[in-house]
Amino acid sequence: MTGIYQAKTIASLSEISEKEWNACCYTQQTRHNPFLSYQFLSALEESGCAANETGWQAQHILIHKGKELVGVMPLYLKTHSYGEYVFDHAWADAYQHAFQNIGQNTTENYYPKLQSAVPFSPVTATKLMVRPSEILNNLEIQEQILMAALTLVKGYQLSSLHVTFAEKAEWALMAEHGFLKRLDQQFHWHNEGYGSFEDFLMALSSRKRKNIRKERKQSVINGVEIEILSGSDITEEHWDHYFAFYLETGQRKWGRPYLNRRFFSLLSEKMSEKIILILCRRENKYIAGALNMLSDDTLYGRYWGAIEDHKYLHFEVCYYQAIEYAILHGLKKVEAGAQGEHKLARGYRPEPTYSAHWISNPHFRKAVADYLVREREVVKQNQEILMDFTPYKKGKIQS
Repeated sequence: MTGIYQAKTIASLSEISEKEWNACCYTQQTRHNPFLSYQFLSALEESGCAANETGWQAQHILIHKGKELVGVMPLYLKTHSYGEYVFDHAWADAYQHAFQNIGQNTTENYYPKLQSAVPFSPVTATKLMVRPSEILNNLEIQEQILMAALTLVKGYQLSSLHVTFAEKAEWALMAEHGFLKRLDQQFHWHNEGYGSFEDFLMALSSRKRKNIRKERKQSVINGVEIEILSGSDITEEHWDHYFAFYLETGQRKWGRPYLNRRFFSLLSEKMSEKIILILCRRENKYIAGALNMLSDDTLYGRYWGAIEDHKYLHFEVCYYQAIEYAILHGLKKVEAGAQGEHKLARGYRPEPTYSAHWISNPHFRKAVADYLVREREVVKQNQEILMDFTPYKKGKIQS
């Protein structure tokens, strides 16, 4: 059966059409995840944010059956581990130090490596994407994608292949093909059919409910006004203000922000209907903001920034406004990005995230595998503990 499929690698999305790529990435499973779309990924490439010069050289995999594109995988050849949110810096250091002792057939350097990810965004998304019309051949095509990726690893003599923020089902499939399983967590908010923000608050304990009301009130006590913009209402001037906030916060957190100004213009040009931009104004001046992306059923919070510090404003814009928007528009979930146990007290609960890792050298793979067994147990135990500290009344969290 494998003879009917042909694998190809492209160095830019410009080598195929938007229609072809999106025909594979818009599936029932992805729920029109905006981060997988041709528009989002091509904006990263065209702006130079995800490019060879920044250590993100595209090596996207295409699987054809005859003339029809039936499967794709977003894939990058990377010269560093920045912008991934599943950190393997310690693995890279250990690999470099251990090279002399782990075998003659091992490439000397950990980098470059192959990475399947949405650049600069810790969002769970299908990486082995199959055209919906080929659902009966789904497993077969996913295995073709994996074989093509591993062929690249061997052909380039690379140290490793990493698939980060994968869906659970493909995580299990990759484990069957020799990938190592890594577990982590994020904090997501789930809409349990709330009719209003007040309905959501009533599901919380009295103390937590009172605390959230206090935070919301104090966040705007200094005359801060909040605007929610989407589609054609977002102008280039809005992006200018927002980019200033993004730079200010990014330089403090990462030293050098990952995204440039052109990216946001391209994003707005290509997919404005999937953007929710929340901006804060005080004394007729914009002072803070957060970018959000929409899928069919989820709001994804990304890239908060501010040039003024107002207590609880970050919580209001990134968490409470997101929840309120989701309830108003009937969305099922809010994903507010990486890290942040402080989200727990605000109604977000711990959710597992899944990554799979192929390590070429068998000795190094064994060492990493042993470490991941212990890490997974710690993550699971931590999630169980954190669930006991959710702010919900007993019995209010649905499974």
